[in-house]
Amino acid sequence: MNSPVEAYIQSLFRKKNALFEEMERFAKEQHIPIMEPLGIETLCQVLRIQQPRKILEIGTAIGYSALRMADALPDAEIITIEREKGRYDQASDYFSRTPLSGRIRLLNGDALDGEIIEQVRELGPYGAIFIDAAKGQYRKFFDTYTPFLRENGCVYTDNVLFKGLVAETFIEKKQVNNLVRKIRQYNEWLMQHEQFITTIFPVGDGLAVSVKR
Repeated sequence: MNSPVEAYIQSLFRKKNALFEEMERFAKEQHIPIMEPLGIETLCQVLRIQQPRKILEIGTAIGYSALRMADALPDAEIITIEREKGRYDQASDYFSRTPLSGRIRLLNGDALDGEIIEQVRELGPYGAIFIDAAKGQYRKFFDTYTPFLRENGCVYTDNVLFKGLVAETFIEKKQVNNLVRKIRQYNEWLMQHEQFITTIFPVGDGLAVSVKR
């Protein structure tokens, strides 16, 4: 989507509460990746339609998406995993400042660690899973956690278009090229998955919505 259209749509958004605006400023100043405006608005709207009662988020960062989802879904419980201690602490601080935190459980650890996986399993099953962590590990996250998904549940994956680089034919930086290759492989694998029907929405940094058959 082109920038003038994005800017126009964003100009129509309702004003967010002060805490969300503060978190957006902090993320921008500290170069912490959070969902782009159109991406988070789309995710929350689709979740309102789906109405899951329990959501698993892989990749808390500072807690922005978890709080936005909790705000959009007054009856939903959110389990969210963050590996980095600094971001875990920052998310904990933000959570402590809002009553929304009463429906959020924050876990500190690697999402591929056996202990964390067992905790998540015990807290499930989940109506929705939101993957927004290490992009090179997306398929592992998907394979690890979809067994805990309810029938007709949905998996949402952010950053699947990765700044549009997935459509580029030449990428100079080797590290970036390797990551783009992994995201392309994930997208292709996801679109052909026999147990899920997937659509990729070109909003924000690309949002894949996968519905369990």
